[in-house]
Amino acid sequence: MECGGNEPFALRVLGDSMVPEFMEGHIIIIEPDGMVENGSYVFAVYEDEYIFRQLHIENEQYFLKPLNDQYPTVKIAGLDAIKGVITQRAGTRRKEHKSYV
Repeated sequence: MECGGNEPFALRVLGDSMVPEFMEGHIIIIEPDGMVENGSYVFAVYEDEYIFRQLHIENEQYFLKPLNDQYPTVKIAGLDAIKGVITQRAGTRRKEHKSYV
């Protein structure tokens, strides 16, 4: 994925791995330089693919966890896999808009 420098970018949510917080079709804003913390929603590379998950840090180990428990939690080697932090969500209705900073 190529973006101009470290500028924020938007993506459309596909699938149901992050329901109920993020529904298919929602637009998410990703900040490449965003502050990564335990519990952050992140855009990351895992097994040569981009995925959108919630970061969990436990005993100095890093996990990418979906909100839908029908999908597996995966372990990553470190924060280098994180390509950005989700800062906003937009849906088709105003009440679906939310900030995460």
